[in-house]
Amino acid sequence: MLTFQELVSITKGEALQYKQSLPIVQLLTDSRKLSQPGSTLFFAIKGRWNDGHTYLKQLFKQGVRQFVVESLTEAEAQQLYPEANIIWVPNSMEALQAAAAWHRAQFQIPVVAITGSNGKTIVKEWLSQVLSSEEQVVKSPRSYNSQVGVPLSVWQLEANHTFAVFEAGISLPGEMEKLQRIIQPTIGIFTNIGTAHDGGFTSQEQKVEEKLKLFQEVELLIYSSDYTLLHEAVQQKNISSLTWSKKQEADVKITDITAAGHKSIVVYTYQGQKQRLSIPFTDEASIENALHCLSMLLYRNLPLHEIQNRLDKLHPVAMRLEMKEAINGCYLIDDTYNNDLAGLKIALDLLASQPKQRKHTLILSDLLESGLQQEKLYTHVAELVTARGVERLIGIGPTIQAHAAKFSGETAFYSSTTDFLQQFQLSSFRNEVILVKGARVFEFEKIVQAFQQKVHGTVLEVNLDALVHNLNFYRSKLTPDTRLMVMVKAFAYGSGSFEVANLLQFHRVDYLAVAYADEGVQLREHGITLPIMVMNPSPDSFAKLKQNNLEPEIYSLEQLQQLVFSLTEGESINIHLKLDTGMHRLGFTAEDFTELFALLRQHPQAKVVSAFSHLAGADEALHNDFSRMQIDTFRTLVAAVEEALGYKVTKHILNSAGIVRFPEHHLDMARLGIGIYGVEATGSEQESLRPVSMLKTTVSQVKSIKAGETVGYSRKGFAEHDKIIATIAIGYADGYDRRFSNGVGEVIIKGKRAPIIGNVCMDMCMVDVTGIEVKAGDEVIVFGPQLTLVELAARIGTIPYELLTNVSTRVKRVFYAE
Repeated sequence: MLTFQELVSITKGEALQYKQSLPIVQLLTDSRKLSQPGSTLFFAIKGRWNDGHTYLKQLFKQGVRQFVVESLTEAEAQQLYPEANIIWVPNSMEALQAAAAWHRAQFQIPVVAITGSNGKTIVKEWLSQVLSSEEQVVKSPRSYNSQVGVPLSVWQLEANHTFAVFEAGISLPGEMEKLQRIIQPTIGIFTNIGTAHDGGFTSQEQKVEEKLKLFQEVELLIYSSDYTLLHEAVQQKNISSLTWSKKQEADVKITDITAAGHKSIVVYTYQGQKQRLSIPFTDEASIENALHCLSMLLYRNLPLHEIQNRLDKLHPVAMRLEMKEAINGCYLIDDTYNNDLAGLKIALDLLASQPKQRKHTLILSDLLESGLQQEKLYTHVAELVTARGVERLIGIGPTIQAHAAKFSGETAFYSSTTDFLQQFQLSSFRNEVILVKGARVFEFEKIVQAFQQKVHGTVLEVNLDALVHNLNFYRSKLTPDTRLMVMVKAFAYGSGSFEVANLLQFHRVDYLAVAYADEGVQLREHGITLPIMVMNPSPDSFAKLKQNNLEPEIYSLEQLQQLVFSLTEGESINIHLKLDTGMHRLGFTAEDFTELFALLRQHPQAKVVSAFSHLAGADEALHNDFSRMQIDTFRTLVAAVEEALGYKVTKHILNSAGIVRFPEHHLDMARLGIGIYGVEATGSEQESLRPVSMLKTTVSQVKSIKAGETVGYSRKGFAEHDKIIATIAIGYADGYDRRFSNGVGEVIIKGKRAPIIGNVCMDMCMVDVTGIEVKAGDEVIVFGPQLTLVELAARIGTIPYELLTNVSTRVKRVFYAE
């Protein structure tokens, strides 16, 4: 085990202080994922959007006593962290990587490294599946393939492991050499080369060159020689390889692939022998990924019947954790595709991030193929469950049931999923967050189905990772001392107020803003503790404001008078002054100041915490001069406010567009609205954002109509020739605008666009799918990355805000993390 003294040498750092001998078990870079403080080493990494040094005090209070830092003096260490072991290094990220590289060097086992433009995670998971019957495999958790993710993955290596599979991804030149030193692979797989992450490279040639640095010392590289650019580069570098190809001669020559129901029959020649086997997939991407696995099994000299047996067990990999609304006011975190220790830790982190107002429940199956002795494994699982604040555990499977005594608190154990569903009363689950985490053989999807709300097939999928990406993009635009308020009004622009607000609280934004008091009350009831500004308070809501510690926007003298007169003796309230600088919607002007200041002096219990205004045209460059005039006016007005009050207030005027367009005017705080949901209002940096929401529905029925027939109400849809039409389960009651009728709107089915035919109905509409192979139950994308909100809004002369906020609350929201 790595000691603190060894770490000083490994990281080429300097020991600021050494106070006690402690084990180093967990490497931590994210303070929110602390589970074992007594054996944790925290690396304070200065990232593009965050600085780990900000959380040193918090972690010290939580019991962490070992730190690697970049920005701390010996005197500060002694004063602030008197019992801690602390190493100073020039770069904490490089120190983390050095520690992981040292750890990797302690093991002499086969290590597979996987890179490529697409398919890395799938191939990693499938290799683990096909090798786990004979090897104790350790693999990257989910898609831990970054400069931080790779060292954390490699740190999982333990003495019981006999095989390792790690994926590596890069977006810039120079990154792969660092990952190679950490992974030190013996075997490589290059999945493919495409356009993913092209932005950081000058050419495809450069990207191939950089990625191949991962394999500069491998014994063997597996890849498809059909990627000519990759093949030529490998040959030039003389890397020992095993190739497969559908187009040319290769070590594994694929001569035929034929679909047969839900399988593909593959005919290939290897070492002069022609063979035939089946792969349980028919789509091109899955076949390519499976052929990489086939090549690995051939390299390991497995007999054909054994290769077929293992390929038969391949199953689709869920690439994301989903959070769904469930029965009885519950939320469900669905992670039912596998159950390894690393995946359990990640899922428990998501569970732990949910507010404690809801009970935290874990439904957990036996952990399979961990390689650890059962006593050690379930002792560790029990420690994790306790550390992550799980209040109820339901264990399913004979092994976890046999170790029931290791788990404390409210527990129940069942020998099988069937026993659980037959014996347990689902009505006993109320207002809980339930993590369902099970190995595939336990068929936990049946549990998910039992818990889910019964709603129609239209869903709005909300990508929480994309939301965090967009949050960090805007944070990167702000100066370090500028605070951030995020708008979660209008049901978080249609995305779901509580779920989005909880994520923002987890990622430490400074303020939230809602339109009405009831929205703020709902957030408080769901455990949101951040300061919340209410933008449209009314006199009948003042009692709710005070009861729930909500802070009203004040924009008129009458409103302020009504508020202060509602305060009883000893009561106080924080308020936000709205100043009108040219929007001419709400707010005080200079003419109101005499009465305003007199009223505020008379009632100091109304504490002004911020003054703000709203830009009328920040999203359009043609209004830049007007926006700057507004900002100048605001600065003048707010200076008068502070002089009259005798104290400083938080000042904010920039919205999402203003953050991008006027970086010199960030002031004390900025307000982030539509930008966090994936729409860059100025249009200049849309490529920097990720779409957050995807609206999906399903095909209800497919039918043929003859030329001359009509479709829908008022017979608005006319068939000029024979057509195939599909009825889809979405209408204007779901928020799909009626203006999309008659070909104005389109949806995507099977990757192809299908225009609306006829009028949009209340609960459904019809689309022309002529030339597309469509059947009932097929997925339909209403908007998403391929058919953006910006494009759809332009088609009907509106703005993306309207399309997002119009998505009805009857449409189920599914929240997921990749």
